[in-house]
This record gives sequence, structure tokens and C-alpha cells, in this order.
Amino acid sequence: MTVNKALDLVYAAKNEEELAAGYAAWAAGYDRETAELGYCLPFVITGWLARYVPAGEGPLLDAGCGTGLTGPYAKALGYDDVEGLDLSEEMLEVARGRKAYTRLEKAALGERLPWPDDYFRAFFASGVFTEGHAPASAFDDLVRITARGGHAMFTIRDSIIERNGFRERFDALAAAGKWRLVEETPTFRPYAIAEPEIGVKVFVFEVL
Repeated sequence: MTVNKALDLVYAAKNEEELAAGYAAWAAGYDRETAELGYCLPFVITGWLARYVPAGEGPLLDAGCGTGLTGPYAKALGYDDVEGLDLSEEMLEVARGRKAYTRLEKAALGERLPWPDDYFRAFFASGVFTEGHAPASAFDDLVRITARGGHAMFTIRDSIIERNGFRERFDALAAAGKWRLVEETPTFRPYAIAEPEIGVKVFVFEVL
């Protein structure tokens, strides 16, 4: 499967089953093929992690961790207590091999997650909120499992912020006193080499 074909399949997924199947087929070649495109989000998200969460604090959640590309870089920055979730068992198997996570769970964003209330110091997500992926409703449960005073840090494709109800969900959670906006970046490219038309933003919220 070519990388552009793999991207097309996951972006075009109509439901969780199609998305999981797309990533199952892509898992073995995902790291090499996305590197060839200059995919940078799993690495740059650690910049916001370091900005808002002191080294050594945790536990942290890598929500939609995929093959675990972020894990070793978070660990190198002093975050030794990072857990992860992903809907693809094949992607999680690659992540396990990195030995950078204290726990990995097969779970889907948008559903009830297998952690108790106020469990995490922060959660971060890179490349998860994009075409055909996690819904805006996923933030309800992510906020539930994040402690007060903790942080939510995530990338989101700019083209879906308004169209798929993300801005509306952000505002509803703020109005309900669940979180407050700390930072919204300008749009930037998630692929340094390919796909120049795709843009993303990073959002940071403090959980209240």
C-alpha cells in the first residue's frame, strides 16, 4: 500500500471499524512512510507538553498514540509516567516495542474510557482530530479523566474545527466550567515535505 493510498483510506473512514482496519493495514509501514512525508506532529506536541507540564509530573495520557512515536521523546524530556490509548491493536503492538509507556489500552475516543475521574495530570493528542477520525464528543470523557488544574494539549486539522462541531464543543465545555482556553496557535503544516494544503492548529486548555 502506498503512503498516499494509506492516507486516503484513513481520512475517508466512515466509522470506527473502517478506521481501525485502515490502521491495521498500515501499522507495519506507518513510521517509515510518514517520516518520508515529513510528518512532525508526534514530535512537536512535546513542545507544548514541556511548556505546560513540569518534567516528572504525571500520569499523562497520549490519546490516540498510534505506534507510539511521541513516547520516547516525552520520556527523554523527563516524563516517565505516560499511558496511551489507540483503537488499533496492530498500532499498539508497535508502541509496546518502544518501551516508553507505562500502560497501553485499546480504546476508542468518543466512547467511555477505561480510567477513573481526575486520573491524569494532562492529556495530549497529535494527528488524532482530523478527517475521518475522533469526534468532538471525545473531549467530554477526556476532560472527565483529567484532574483539575491539568491540561489538554492537542492538534486539530483546521478544516474541521467549525465544520465538525469542534469549536462548538470547546465553547460548550468552557460555558459549563469544565475548562478554559489557554492557547490557540496559528495554522501550520503537519507535513514538512508533502501535503502542503493541509493545516493544523494546537489548542491548549486548562481543566477546571
